[in-house]
Amino acid sequence: MAADDDAPGSLPLIEPMLAIEGQLPPAPADEAYGVETKWDGARVISYAVGDGSLRLLSRSGDDVTAAFPELHPLGEQLGRRQVVLDGEIVALDDGGRPDFGRLQRRTGVVDPRKVARLAIDVPVHLMLFDVPYVDGLPRWSTPYRERRMLLEGMDLAGPRWTTPSYAEGHAHEAWAAALAYGHEGVVCKRLDSEYSPGRRSADWIKVVRTETLDVVIGGWVEGRGDLRGLPGAVLVGIDAPGGLRYVGGVGSGLSDAERGELGEYLGALAAEESPFVNPVDDEPDVRWVRPRLVVEVTASGRTFGGRLRHPTWRRLRPDRTRPA
Repeated sequence: MAADDDAPGSLPLIEPMLAIEGQLPPAPADEAYGVETKWDGARVISYAVGDGSLRLLSRSGDDVTAAFPELHPLGEQLGRRQVVLDGEIVALDDGGRPDFGRLQRRTGVVDPRKVARLAIDVPVHLMLFDVPYVDGLPRWSTPYRERRMLLEGMDLAGPRWTTPSYAEGHAHEAWAAALAYGHEGVVCKRLDSEYSPGRRSADWIKVVRTETLDVVIGGWVEGRGDLRGLPGAVLVGIDAPGGLRYVGGVGSGLSDAERGELGEYLGALAAEESPFVNPVDDEPDVRWVRPRLVVEVTASGRTFGGRLRHPTWRRLRPDRTRPA
């Protein structure tokens, strides 16, 4: 937590508390946890100073207020209350499920005209799940269950924001329901836990679905800095009836040794055109290759548009080379 003079107005600047990755607590130990849906979006801390305005700071501390004008009326609803809220900005698909690919269309846009147009074409929704400060009083030492009661008592519901419910206990049932609805997982939070600004705490456990699958490399982009000349990420696809369909880029999980080995293989497979039958994300300076190399990756599911969520490299599959 930073000094007050760095904060919006008179409010303390609060860094978001973070969860560790883990497993679902077994019954009956799960009765000690509140279980929330894990939203596939962008973490944001919202500051209402009591004059009807709202300021939004990203997890990294960047001011993103101007990027999401459809959320500003939340400050008007809070009125004269001085509140700091923790939540996640998501972009929902037609079925009401978060689609990170849609949210990315809102990321980094600064032109006011484009922002206004996107706010209509690709509106976002703010999922509120914590209140570490309210009405002049810090609440980070208050147990999670009481903070949730405070938050729910504020009755914050609007056209672009809501306070989703949570379950006490029943972690495995909540997990099954989240996956059935297409969410990426759940977060289990100890009911007696404090809010620890800026810390990754074992009191919060995120449990994310993981899918392991084989994909085909169809291109790559050069890395930056020390990775210049080597693959920073590979563009991958999955065989479909109409051909090789692009499903995303994979860079996470690659070791330096694997990047060097891949660079040699991909150099020998250079091609002039994309092997994918569908459009590729706006990647600069893509180097296309003939789609021969099969690799194993993990992902936390798919977006509505068919892209892999949070893909991570596992290994090259020389035993599964794609035929010419």
